[in-house]
Amino acid sequence: MYIEPQAFKGVMAHWASGVTIVTSCQANTPVGMTVSSFTSVSLQPPQILVCINLQALTHSAIAGSRCFAVNLLSLGQRDWGARFAGLQPEIVDRFGGIRYSVALTGAPILPGVLAWLDCRVQHAFVSGDHTVFIGDVVAGEAYSNTAPLLYYNRDWRQLEEVAAKARP
Repeated sequence: MYIEPQAFKGVMAHWASGVTIVTSCQANTPVGMTVSSFTSVSLQPPQILVCINLQALTHSAIAGSRCFAVNLLSLGQRDWGARFAGLQPEIVDRFGGIRYSVALTGAPILPGVLAWLDCRVQHAFVSGDHTVFIGDVVAGEAYSNTAPLLYYNRDWRQLEEVAAKARP
């Protein structure tokens, strides 16, 4: 017996998370999607994990290339979060008009992000309708001290907004 999917989504909406765009390449074509299921795993060796839906194009790219990058978004990059989440269906090429660079693995790095991590897949296992990819971090850089973009209660947020809403 499991919790009903809508009830589960309602509970998980109360978990604030940072917003990332996970990128990879498939046949020399950049792919990416907005992901909030991201966390550090280990310091020695440095590892992170991302959870990617089995049906996502980004999933097949990561599974095929065995590498990915995580781009941490700043508050001013809300439009990119929406674009890479598929919330702007009129945009077919998610990388259209974005002058990205590539990391050591060849995964795309978006310009102006708070920070990024470049990873080679160390482990991958299916759990439910997602694959948990654990990546060894081979490169990364932090650029900015601006506020992060957050996702909370099914909307984009900033740190002060979340704190103000929690006050009685």
